[in-house]
Amino acid sequence: MSYTRTEELILLKNVCTDEAVAAFTQAAENEKPEDYARAYGLLLGRDAENAFGAYMAEKILYDSNLFSVRAFCGTLTPHIREAYRRDLGILQTLARLADKPFEQLEAECDDLPKIAYGEDNPLFGVSWTSDAALQRLEEFYRRNGFGMFIANKAFSLADGALRPVRNTSSVTLSDLKDYEDEKRAVENNVINFVKGLPYSDMLLYGDKGTGKSSTVHAVLNKYAEQGLRAVELQKDQLAEINNVKELLSSLPFHFLLFIDDLSLEEKDEKVTSLKASLEGSMNEKSANVMIVATSNRRHILKENFSDRDNSVHASDTMEEQLSLSDRFGLTVRFSSTGKREYLSIVTQLARDRKIDMSDEELCAHAERWAIVKGGRSPRRARQFIDYLYACLAEKREIDI
Repeated sequence: MSYTRTEELILLKNVCTDEAVAAFTQAAENEKPEDYARAYGLLLGRDAENAFGAYMAEKILYDSNLFSVRAFCGTLTPHIREAYRRDLGILQTLARLADKPFEQLEAECDDLPKIAYGEDNPLFGVSWTSDAALQRLEEFYRRNGFGMFIANKAFSLADGALRPVRNTSSVTLSDLKDYEDEKRAVENNVINFVKGLPYSDMLLYGDKGTGKSSTVHAVLNKYAEQGLRAVELQKDQLAEINNVKELLSSLPFHFLLFIDDLSLEEKDEKVTSLKASLEGSMNEKSANVMIVATSNRRHILKENFSDRDNSVHASDTMEEQLSLSDRFGLTVRFSSTGKREYLSIVTQLARDRKIDMSDEELCAHAERWAIVKGGRSPRRARQFIDYLYACLAEKREIDI
């Protein structure tokens, strides 16, 4: 029977709420075969039965606590550092018990498979409490964030809380061909934002498939290491927008509050919420939240001819319909592509994929693709290149 001291933890108590860690702790303290078997089964399901030390280190690494938050913000104090060091010592001692025989367990059930400590996590090293280990951990948090923000750049909102979006786009700005002025305008605004300089909320508008959303994803990927994150809001969540901004304002990151494919009816109550959040309410623009919307329309509010015909003051109605989009400080138009622009994008994408085909043949296939699929756009170009690459890789006929 071992005294684990886990109840003495100051900053890392949440680590012991993990099922496998809790089961192992209980087994170490009580030396009951059923507790040890449960711990082994849980670790077996995580491929960690022979790497309990690394498993414990990972749980510590992704825990959100005072040390990790302050390390990211650059505001660690000696007292926080020493409390964290003490907790690391307690948890490494617990993990090391995996390599020590539990005498009572072996006497009662000598055929139980063994949990092993395994190799050390490189960040933690041999001694988790060393100055070098603490320095490595501090640098890791400063560079990558803390808790769920370490491995995740994008989030959704559910029941008033952030939920990580695991499968995010890996697109880069160099993957998006042409539209250089549009990409530069968006990127420069985001650079100002992450540097704490004056910035503008953004509306990216234009025809479908022109790369509006992809540009947002690309700048997020590029500046994530500088503390940029994104939260996507659905249209039916717009009424909560100011509450979301309040939630994000307390976090030490810069957030793109992303609203994709936005269009609203004039009498929609969500219009008022979005207008107030952009400008004109007591809820000031937050220093760490930028609203970014994409739309197929420059004027987000849908306009009907009946609005003009039935209104005594038609110009006032028009102004009301334009006022929402005008509240975005920066509007960037992604125009549709003609034949020349479309084929330019196709040629560049083919070059990236190292497709061995003459420009004449490539462009002929690309034009047929555009005709069959109903139009030219960067999205159509990428879809064509994906199809062509797969055909060539599998030596299949190009059937368009």
